Amino acid sequence: MIPVNEPLLSGSEKKYLNECIETGWISSEGPFVKRFEDQLAATVGRRHGIAVCNGTAALELAVASLGLEAGDQIVMPTFTIISCASAIVRCGCVPLLVDSDPLTWNIDVKKLREKIEYEIGQKGNRRIKAIMAVHIYGLPVDMAPVMELAERYGLKIIEDAAEMHGQTYSGRPCGSFGDLSVFSFYPNKHITTGEGGMVLTDNDHLAERCRSLRNLCFQPQKRFVHEELGYNFRMTNLQAALGVAQLERLNEFVVRKRRMGQRYTELLMDVAGLELMPAHTDYADNIYWVYGMVLKDDVPFDAEEAMRRLGQKGIGTRPFFWPMHEQPVFQKTGLFGEEKHTVAERLARRGFYIPSGMALTDAQIEEVAAEVKDLFKIGV
Repeated sequence: MIPVNEPLLSGSEKKYLNECIETGWISSEGPFVKRFEDQLAATVGRRHGIAVCNGTAALELAVASLGLEAGDQIVMPTFTIISCASAIVRCGCVPLLVDSDPLTWNIDVKKLREKIEYEIGQKGNRRIKAIMAVHIYGLPVDMAPVMELAERYGLKIIEDAAEMHGQTYSGRPCGSFGDLSVFSFYPNKHITTGEGGMVLTDNDHLAERCRSLRNLCFQPQKRFVHEELGYNFRMTNLQAALGVAQLERLNEFVVRKRRMGQRYTELLMDVAGLELMPAHTDYADNIYWVYGMVLKDDVPFDAEEAMRRLGQKGIGTRPFFWPMHEQPVFQKTGLFGEEKHTVAERLARRGFYIPSGMALTDAQIEEVAAEVKDLFKIGV
């Protein structure tokens, strides 16, 4: 089986982990935590980094730090991981959903503008407080219109850059936009800590809020007297040690990922039944966090069947995200009513990605591409 992901841990990971063990610093108090926070913040061009135990925790801290009231609304894409919506819902707020751009698979910024202008400009909706911009799979959201909307209507921006380590938008690092940004360090990301995440911000107040919320809202003078409820979202020194080692190789990893994506495209670009991710937009080159593809409408099977067939050939795959408005957990509550977002629905049913991990070899890429091509020789 060629796995859908395998991390590359051939740098200083063992050295730094041994240092943690030899010094006894294995908890969240260890020196690698601040080192990782400072180095990633510097890489992205942010003033503050707040390391946490996973990317979902980073999203929850980012939303919670804004101090929103129950019933306040955050506009977000329907096509994303459920962590984005759950972070909003768990804070008592309401997600407002927008469909996807059919080419980049990110939030459709034209529909985002229409949504906000209708809700705020025409309906006078004053409950919208923020936009969650989520970069999907390899190309970033077109951030200029998002920033303009936020400034015009006084909205906060949470930038979910979980999949964008090393990516840029018009030359500026992803993760440097908006009031807060978040990263994930799950093993399938460009840099990994096993599990882990980070919130980044330039705002001193928001940084302190995130640090407090991450650490159970302990008080400096009266540690075990709590004015509010926080979370235990701390990252361990062991995780951070991995992150420091991985971050040292980020530029190398970005080059490697782009080369892998370009090779897949060379091998698959002539397959008539596939829609592949664009290699470029006006504002970014694809970073190929994963190599995704969408089956064209005339292909007589869906993504689930394609993945089943590839699995039989020893090729690991993963489905695309399932839209938030079609999630059973939200349908039970009637949160999104009868909403339809046709682009996202199509992506969910006809999209999937193939092995894309950092350790993937050229020979494996060629084998995977050959099996993908064979899908269309089999037919129904």
